[in-house]
Amino acid sequence: MKIFVTKFASFKTLPENPGEMPKLPYIEPLFKRRLSQISRMTIEAVHGIIGENGENSDLKMVFASFRGEIARQLKINKGLVEDKDVMPANFSISVFNTPPAVTTIAFKMKAGYTAIYPAEDDFSSAILAAAASILCGADKKIIFAYADELVPAEYKSCKNYTDSLPFAFASVLSAEKSEGAIEISLDGAEFSKISSSPKSFLEYLEFSSARKS
Repeated sequence: MKIFVTKFASFKTLPENPGEMPKLPYIEPLFKRRLSQISRMTIEAVHGIIGENGENSDLKMVFASFRGEIARQLKINKGLVEDKDVMPANFSISVFNTPPAVTTIAFKMKAGYTAIYPAEDDFSSAILAAAASILCGADKKIIFAYADELVPAEYKSCKNYTDSLPFAFASVLSAEKSEGAIEISLDGAEFSKISSSPKSFLEYLEFSSARKS
């Protein structure tokens, strides 16, 4: 089985500023005012494949994340412990599907979205889930996006704590080959390698794109 990436874009933070948030100059100030890092990065990455003319905005989106709105979840947990209460406004934008939801609102995307948590750190499961609808013929193309934000320092004592730099990417997956498209075989050793993590997948896209140019 094969899929093709016809377009992709990313947002990466730098070591000196891991908490950086995209400025999103194309989004109304009131809308973006309360958005978290992960939501802003998702919007920025998707904007990279949509642009100002709305290209690909009619596609369904599959969003993957390992931690979701982890900073907001921590804030809610603190509220439960310290105040025995949760503010409805905080809860409404802390759920796992917030990043794809606000992205579809920002770009008026009406085809729908799915939010996926890759179980047991298996990023390949997210790629396969995203590709399923185009492989079975339900969709010709879909948007596959990923994002994870900076893990709060409070989690440093946890066993699986990671201080990896936050980043996001968005890609257009298609079942049909087109000029300049990046081919991905969904089985074999190569797929296991490039799907081992979001970073590996993005690096493969960047390397393949550079080789074609």
